Amino acid sequence: MDVTPTSKKKTETGMITLATLILVAAVANLNLSVANVALPSIGLAFDASQVQINMVAVGYSLGLAASVLWFGALGDHHGRKMMLIIGTLLAMPASIIAGLAPSVEILIFARILGGLAAGMAFPTTLALIAALWSGPKRTRAIALWSGIGAAIAALGPLLSGYLLTFTDWGAVFRITLPLALVALIMAIKYIPAHINETEAPVDNIGGLLSLLLLGTLILAINFAPVPDSGALIISLIIIAVATGILFIRRERRVQNPLYDLKVASRKIFWVAASAGIIVFGALMGAMYIGQQFLQNVLGYSTLDAGISILPGAICMILVAPQSAKLVESHGSRFTLLAGYLFCLLGFLTMLLLWQDHIPYWKVGLAYALVGVGVGLAGTPASHSLTGSVPVEREGMASGTADLQRDFGGAIMTSIFGALLTAGYAKSVASQISDLPASAQQQITSGMEVTLQKSFSSAAAIAQQNPQYSAQIIASAKYSFLAGGDWAYFAGILAILMGAAIVYFKFPKKDEEKQLLARYHETDLKE
Repeated sequence: MDVTPTSKKKTETGMITLATLILVAAVANLNLSVANVALPSIGLAFDASQVQINMVAVGYSLGLAASVLWFGALGDHHGRKMMLIIGTLLAMPASIIAGLAPSVEILIFARILGGLAAGMAFPTTLALIAALWSGPKRTRAIALWSGIGAAIAALGPLLSGYLLTFTDWGAVFRITLPLALVALIMAIKYIPAHINETEAPVDNIGGLLSLLLLGTLILAINFAPVPDSGALIISLIIIAVATGILFIRRERRVQNPLYDLKVASRKIFWVAASAGIIVFGALMGAMYIGQQFLQNVLGYSTLDAGISILPGAICMILVAPQSAKLVESHGSRFTLLAGYLFCLLGFLTMLLLWQDHIPYWKVGLAYALVGVGVGLAGTPASHSLTGSVPVEREGMASGTADLQRDFGGAIMTSIFGALLTAGYAKSVASQISDLPASAQQQITSGMEVTLQKSFSSAAAIAQQNPQYSAQIIASAKYSFLAGGDWAYFAGILAILMGAAIVYFKFPKKDEEKQLLARYHETDLKE
């Protein structure tokens, strides 16, 4: 059938609009992942404490995850294009301040500011996709948005590792500036304004409560592995619980809630949200553990460690379009379970094959399997959220889709970090206790504490005692592998738990269509 000039132009415009939205999302995804490889250099440059280094790592996701629900609602009411432009514009000075920060405190501030900017722009991209497309076209658009976005996040360490081979740590934060400028120009030119927005007032009190709730909860999770932070963690949890109770009570009573708990209780919505948290958390957790394993145990450079992630990124890009087809032909439940299967195989590969002196293919295989899993599961996890809400609640759905990545990443990374630290320390203590009494007497209590602290601390002790360097490093590698196994096992349990939720609670294809039609009919009546 011939394609008319009008329809062809409409298709081209749609492709440019989608490319613009993916590019805006790319700025947020890249900023999310570029810092990890540079953390040792940042700590050295500012003589920063572990808490400060941790805040540099978590500051961006803290600002992003804490603000997405509120900013998504503001976009639904005041204009999604406006929020997208403001967020992209604000991302540029945030990157400049971070890249030129004269102190670690200013760097932390810049990271949080960048996260708030992403909280304006990133969820708005998915909300606009849901508003501009429907049916199979929406599914394909979300597949590209999800797959390319996750792949760009995975490429962050690669770009950081490359830059750190010839320049300072600040360059990793300035790398997104050209991308943000292009995205801003394209957004102004190609993104349509005022698409299916709501006139209902924004629940700003609920927005403040959600920001406080998510911010304190994420801080508590991320500070969990930090020694001597028990009082701080308990205080943050108490604030989070109290704020959560107030938030739920308000959202049940207010006429126009920020987060519609009635919509959130829909089976397709809450199961998809839970599934996405685990699968995206698995990706971030795999990257977190993998970077340390490659550099500490296998001795990879920052560049080589970044390059090693490529199989995962490539697989996500290649698989995402196929995921959209599977959602249309077999339903979201089947596609989610297929993604979970590949994520499970990836973590089993880490648990069984990641040892010292292994060839690269065992590393690449694990990343490729996780990449396929996220590529498959990412589309239905986001598609189900946007498909099960009224169009005027797309900001809520897109905010939840964003929380899948950031909250899931914070949870899994923190759990993995705590288990890695605990397993490492226990292994070191066990090895010391197994030494002959004469050897134990040469290890002071201070030295023992330092050896148990981290791999890098053990490496510093090895440099100070070159006559025992080989033995200390070998012991540290063995202990890191032991702690890593704890983390991989936790990842496997989380994936199995998520798969069980999807298997038993998510509707099959025909029931899914019926439920979505029922939701749509209910929303039209209201």
